[in-house]
Amino acid sequence: MKRIDLQPAYVLHTRPYRDTSALVDLLSLDHGLLRAVARGVRGKSAGRRAAIQAFQPLLVSLAGRGELLSLSQAEHAAPGFRLLGDRLFSAMYLNELLMRLLHAQEAQPGIYRLYQQALVRLQQHGSLEACLRCFEFRLLEELGYAWDLQHDARTGEMLTAEQIYLFDPEHGYEAVQAPEAETPQKLFSGKELIGFADVVVHASDDDADSRQAAKRLMRQALRPHIGAKPLLSRTLFAAKHGSRQLPDADTTSGILPPEDNTG
Repeated sequence: MKRIDLQPAYVLHTRPYRDTSALVDLLSLDHGLLRAVARGVRGKSAGRRAAIQAFQPLLVSLAGRGELLSLSQAEHAAPGFRLLGDRLFSAMYLNELLMRLLHAQEAQPGIYRLYQQALVRLQQHGSLEACLRCFEFRLLEELGYAWDLQHDARTGEMLTAEQIYLFDPEHGYEAVQAPEAETPQKLFSGKELIGFADVVVHASDDDADSRQAAKRLMRQALRPHIGAKPLLSRTLFAAKHGSRQLPDADTTSGILPPEDNTG
């Protein structure tokens, strides 16, 4: 039987299970993605519900056989992150990316620290777009899917601002002399790519054009790994900006509502 005691972790996703329980997906420091049953966390008398919150540093204890473990203990390890509006939706997006890309019970301490750093940045009200692009690229880097940010994949030469490059998620950038009209989304100027490298290194961006190019680049990079199913967090974000209303996180996002972390 597998036993894990007082492991640092964050809740990524929950969903109802039977009458008073929930299935919980956790990102842990030493064991990566963990899936567990949390009993007695739903209903009016659920005393443990407050501990099972997203964006809340936890210490958890679990036991069991196979991939689905039993969550026996969850306690707050530090104050929760105060995230509202677009920053809450962005954090939900990070959770969904991790759910799509990680395999259960594979140690990923670098990804745990990367996630925690991203939550800190989201709370500090720095550049939202830069935070997301940096997290996306560093996540792919931790998983072995990153590419060289500074050189042409075919020639090995440094990128130049005036050159046009074709992006391939598997190989990186390749200079093109006569861009094909049917692949405009895959084409980037050297200036845009050099700016993207600066975003990844310094987590800052300068202008709207750079932000749009970086978003387009990372969507192409992530697509082979997250599959064709749309990301719910993106859909919710688009709906929020259409209606200017925050949907109920408990019924639409699959995570228990984070009111306790934002009050």
